[in-house]
Amino acid sequence: MGTEVLVEAAGLQKVHGAGGVRAVDGVSFAIERGEAFGFLGPNGAGKSTTMRMIACVSPPTGGRLTVLGRDPVRDGSAIRARIGVVPQDDALDGELTVEENLLIYGRYFGLSRRQARDKAVQLLDFAQLTDKAGAKVAALSGGMRRRLTIARSLVNDPEILLLDEPTTGLDPQARHVLWDRLFRLKQDGVTLILTTHYMDEAEQLCDRLVVMDKGTIAAEGSPRALIERYVTREVLELRLPPGAPVPKDELVERVEELPDRVLFYAEDGEAVLARLDTEPIAALVRRATLEDVFLRLTGRSLVE
Repeated sequence: MGTEVLVEAAGLQKVHGAGGVRAVDGVSFAIERGEAFGFLGPNGAGKSTTMRMIACVSPPTGGRLTVLGRDPVRDGSAIRARIGVVPQDDALDGELTVEENLLIYGRYFGLSRRQARDKAVQLLDFAQLTDKAGAKVAALSGGMRRRLTIARSLVNDPEILLLDEPTTGLDPQARHVLWDRLFRLKQDGVTLILTTHYMDEAEQLCDRLVVMDKGTIAAEGSPRALIERYVTREVLELRLPPGAPVPKDELVERVEELPDRVLFYAEDGEAVLARLDTEPIAALVRRATLEDVFLRLTGRSLVE
């Protein structure tokens, strides 16, 4: 049996304004049922714009896009009834209780009062917020509000869950709790589509991802495949004495000089370190990560 594609884009474009600014410039991708798919990229890369088109709130200006086998422009309402959206901003009603936020959202989707209440009980348990059901949203921590936002997005039992920067601003403990909740959703068959600035999050959650830059796709694949394709297995980070020359070694595939340190990309960082003639101020051998791939593809310049 073939794998079912839930979202498919071919030459997808989004042009803004009279000046014809191409926020998304001819991207193509396919997202399969049950996978976690990520959009990575610097600010202005086009990833959030792409997510808005998938969410049927911003129509494409070129190319082709299908979501759940339908046209987002013609069938937007039908698609939105089958997807959940977790925006960057929680947009919860701070004057209502945790449970009331879920009940009201359930009514928006046509659930009866009893159905909405039953669904709220289920989602409170899923989000580990049962003991906060009667608390005002304004009194919740950032991690609790984020879990409530995800719970609210599940009121309609969506087939696809769109998450825009799901853990931005959260402490490490809250991030790991959210990762666990999202992993459980994936196990239950929900297709996850997310944007994130956290490379470790992308490595943890995504089966596949695309790296976007300036409205186009720079690379696509699994986190491990991208690391193998674009960087070496290990990275040696050196802080050298002032004025010391950058060492050269045949085991090093690529050298990157930064203001505060030098990065040596090699299959065996310890072997390179042992062969150095210069005594470094500090040295660190680490596994290459998705962040190394990201910075190689999109550069280290700050994008505002």
